[in-house]
Amino acid sequence: MFKLKKIGPATFSISKEGKMHVDALVIATEKLIKEKELEKPIEQLCNVAHLKGVLNHTIAMPDIHWGYGFPIGGVAAMDAKEGVISPGGVGYDINCGVRLAIIPIYFKDLSEEAKSQLLKRIYELIPSGIGRGQKGKKSLTDQDYLELTTKGASFSIERGYGYPEDILHMESHGCIEGANIDLVSKRARERGKNQLGTIGSGNHFVEIGAIEKIFLLDIAKMWGVEEGLTYVLIHSGSRGFGHQICQDTLNDFIKKGYHLNLPDRQLVAAPIQSDEGKAYFVTMAAAANFAFNNRQQILHQVRCACHEVLSIAPSKLKLIYDVCHNIAKFETHLLGGKERKVCIHRKGATRAFGRGAKELSPLFQKTGQPVLVPGDMGRASYLLVGLGNPLTFCSSCHGAGRDKSRVQSLKSWKGVDLVAHMKKQGVQIAATSKRTIAEEMPNAYKDIDDVVEAVKIAKLANPVSKLRPHLVLKG
Repeated sequence: MFKLKKIGPATFSISKEGKMHVDALVIATEKLIKEKELEKPIEQLCNVAHLKGVLNHTIAMPDIHWGYGFPIGGVAAMDAKEGVISPGGVGYDINCGVRLAIIPIYFKDLSEEAKSQLLKRIYELIPSGIGRGQKGKKSLTDQDYLELTTKGASFSIERGYGYPEDILHMESHGCIEGANIDLVSKRARERGKNQLGTIGSGNHFVEIGAIEKIFLLDIAKMWGVEEGLTYVLIHSGSRGFGHQICQDTLNDFIKKGYHLNLPDRQLVAAPIQSDEGKAYFVTMAAAANFAFNNRQQILHQVRCACHEVLSIAPSKLKLIYDVCHNIAKFETHLLGGKERKVCIHRKGATRAFGRGAKELSPLFQKTGQPVLVPGDMGRASYLLVGLGNPLTFCSSCHGAGRDKSRVQSLKSWKGVDLVAHMKKQGVQIAATSKRTIAEEMPNAYKDIDDVVEAVKIAKLANPVSKLRPHLVLKG
């Protein structure tokens, strides 16, 4: 078992040993450490510390759980010149992320009929499930791919899927620069050509509910968040397009021997400045921009559904923010008193810049960046504000984090009418697969209140509001 040494509020350290280049850092409360099985994901966290060019320490967020190579809920910063870039440090679903928008109606004022109709219409408009794409919609052409991967979310907005001001409410303004579609395989393009505007399966969703509680009234007011209003939370990523880019890169890296001498071949990583490292970054950026467009088009369909069912003009649904939580990005951070360019891997972790960060839009420079933390479909989600903590390279958690495997959750709910069960809890579900519902039941996840409490104590981000789900679309 790894020895955790408490070095600060909700902050623990594991001293480097063997071939680790740096220590490992764990953000968690004593309660989370005591109650949850952390040995395997922490082993992965320590494995990450073996990578060349890793800086300061590897970091585990309180929602940490086992992943491919890197733990989910893991953060690592690499020197931009001497370090490496790892597909396992981003994940298969490149730029899996979350966006939050406000629907200008109090949730209590929605009739039961309106709620049911709204969920039904969203289910009809937004395909969900493994491999499902948009039927009857023109497939992406090579020119489309060129534009959407270089322009980011502006590609969709220019085609009527949203409004120019939406861009100001997205991480990196909805575009990771440097994408190169020419290096993306034909197979990846084929898999993604009909998947814009779809959520996929697994833990992806569209969630609608009520702003249950406000913690920071001044910031909530500046963002347009009010207790009782209806919200929509969207969780999806780059679908088959990003998955194939990740797989293609892993195959290439392993073929060229970049996994050798690492404690886990899933950590396989190429030097950032190598041809292979550069190729991964520009194809990863292409997938990230695909994901921004995907969530933009999903929001458009939600806006359309609200217009049809609730007679609310699409422009009235205001986007609060869109964050990535599976990404590698070049950022400038202060290390040893000097600004230094680093490549931040955030896998199941969210950027959490504080006030004054130059990369943010003017509104969020005044407040700090919104941090979106979905919990589970039965309890709650949170909207936080980033504090720009340098200890974690301005990073925060991304969700509740799994507590049970999908198989364990599936077995524990065998024979139960899950839709009826959740309806008794005040949550209506529409889903393509009953299996997905069983895999995603609330007790499959850690308690989101505990996770957010750890983030708050460690001063990574502060809660702005608590969100209560009531209508959920799953894969």
